[in-house]
Formats: sequence, C-alpha cells, structure tokens
Amino acid sequence: MSLFNLPPQIEIPVNGETDTYPVRRIFCVGRNYADHAREMGQEPDLEAPFYFTKTPSALCMTGSTIPYAPGTKDFHYEMELVVALGGPAFRTTREEAEKAVFAYGCGLDMTRRDRQQDGKDKRRPWDLGKDFEDSAVIAPLTRAKDFGAIKNQNITLKVNDIPRQTATLDQLLHDVPAVIAHLSGYYHLGPGDLIYTGTPAGVGPVAVNDRLIGTIDGLDSILLTIGSPE
Repeated sequence: MSLFNLPPQIEIPVNGETDTYPVRRIFCVGRNYADHAREMGQEPDLEAPFYFTKTPSALCMTGSTIPYAPGTKDFHYEMELVVALGGPAFRTTREEAEKAVFAYGCGLDMTRRDRQQDGKDKRRPWDLGKDFEDSAVIAPLTRAKDFGAIKNQNITLKVNDIPRQTATLDQLLHDVPAVIAHLSGYYHLGPGDLIYTGTPAGVGPVAVNDRLIGTIDGLDSILLTIGSPE
C-alpha cells in the first residue's frame, strides 16, 4: 500500500481504439522550424536537434480551461505535432525509427517565456519555463497508419479566431525519423514516450479568457481556454 494517494496519470484517447495510450516520458524538440529559431534570436541549427523534457504531470487534455500559469507575466503558446511511440528504439536508423511510431497528435507546449529567458540569461536549465502543470496540452491521437506519411500538412494556431501560427510539416528542420534516430542514441525509447517536435514561427503571449484553437490536417484539433490566475 502506498503512503499517499496520488492523482491518476492522464492516459490519452486514441481514435478508433477502446484502450488509451499511457504516457511514460515527454521529450520536446527546441527550435525545429527555421523561422521560429530566427524569431527567438538564433540561427537555425541543421547539425542536430536539441531537447528539453516535461514530466507526465504536465499533461492536459484538449477542451480544458487552465489557470494563467503562476510565476509568469509572459505566458506563451507553441503549437506542435506530437509523436507517440509504440515500439522500441535504441541507436536506430531512420528506417527503423519510422517503424517505432504508433500515432500522431496535436499538442501545445505552453511556456513561461520570462522564466525560460531567465534560464538562458543565467546559463541554467529551462525547467521553470517549460515543465509545469498544464504545460503539455494534447488532443486524442490518430494511429500512424491512419494519418499517413508526413508531407506538407498545414499546422496552424488561432487565438480568439485570429491566426497566429501557420506553417506546413515539411518545414521541420529535423523530420520525425531524424529526431527519433538521434534521440535514440541517448535513450532507450519505446511505448509511452511522447515527442513534441517543435513549433513554427508566430509564438506569442496569451491573456485571461483567450481561446486557442490548434489544427494539423488529418488530426483532431486542440482547444484551450486560459482562465484566471489561481
């Protein structure tokens, strides 16, 4: 028997399935669209992707209203394609990496931008800026075989019906097989691992009562409302 009763971990619905997808880890790719890298004051890095992580307790399902995050005055959205792994991947090739993909979904990497900037300025980790409750928003998953190949599908985000982010998935600097293959050189990847693959240009702040709608062609849309601070 456990000493404490902890909240149950979110498991993600999968279209066409009665069973849900359990989450073990969340990896996130930084600056994986050229225009976003430039808007963040960096030149695109084509050599290799880089990562940060979020704990599974950061997960939040689409349709939620979340409080404006504590400890920030600059709360930002980042719309992303999420990859859910369903097979093992360790030191894989690109071809092997593709076989490890189970499903895709729409996600939002919510960010305390001022706290992230603190980390950059002081050469410290980004944890306070990236890994916090309700910062990894996700929609139901669509199996890879139903979604098909990643090509030039549109990825968009609107805030209060005003377009803020518009790009296509073929603009990823490091595509999904490349990310999985590279990351598998450092981790034994497998079922339960999510990868948020990066956000296009157009990131920006949200305010209380803002309504966010994110879309990727062929996937369930994501909806999020920003509530009052706690």
